Amino acid sequence: MGRLVPAVTRALDILELFLDGDGTLSAPDIVRKLQLPRTTVHELVTTLAARSYIVPVPDQPGRYRLGVRPYQLGSRYAEQLDLAAEGRQVARSVAETCDETVHVAILEGTDVIYIAKVDSTHAVRMVSAAGRRLPAHCTSVGKMLLASLPEQELTARIPDDAELTAMTPNSITDPAVLRSALAEIRRQGVAVESRESNPDVSCVAAPVRDRTGQVVAALSVSVPMIRWSEERRAELARLAVKGAAELSERLGHRSAV
Repeated sequence: MGRLVPAVTRALDILELFLDGDGTLSAPDIVRKLQLPRTTVHELVTTLAARSYIVPVPDQPGRYRLGVRPYQLGSRYAEQLDLAAEGRQVARSVAETCDETVHVAILEGTDVIYIAKVDSTHAVRMVSAAGRRLPAHCTSVGKMLLASLPEQELTARIPDDAELTAMTPNSITDPAVLRSALAEIRRQGVAVESRESNPDVSCVAAPVRDRTGQVVAALSVSVPMIRWSEERRAELARLAVKGAAELSERLGHRSAV
């Protein structure tokens, strides 16, 4: 790796300061936060303003906000993102950590479609494939995605009198029971499926968000029942949350934490 250029690093440090607070900064704010000389900050601010990376705030002399150029760069970055490709990379990383099958899925109607899958190396593992479609209410990824819908949209997709397909004896078939389960998922932030789509497999899933904060996918870890336990469930839930957060970050989402 080549040498980092100090002036470029400082300019980027200034731009990243705008991610916090109310999104406006003055030169004294930058001096205080980055501990840089006032002359250096003045030169960097002047340069960034000249290139439309920052602009003066109307009616607030001496204060700046982000300009149009970061938005243009961010939009171009968002255009080139491929959820499936990014999902495969993150799923591979999670699978290498836990050696279980990892899926990334999206919601279409009342079904989920798996867009990425990385297998466990164990002899006993889940048989599935990217591109497969399953009823959302029978899967952890599907329940996670349904739980993320606004109430009106959820009702439109699954009315109170809907007939829910059962894939196993453990599948939820009552919309009222499903709504209760979804409410618990919203509280917990993760979804668990216990032999609801496959009698020999349990799964745990977490939400994936895009740069606007909207849930656009879910990432799950699937485990054969011979390797499932409450302790394992908690461990894999943490991995699913971490993996989903990493994929969200790749899609431009920035956590509030």
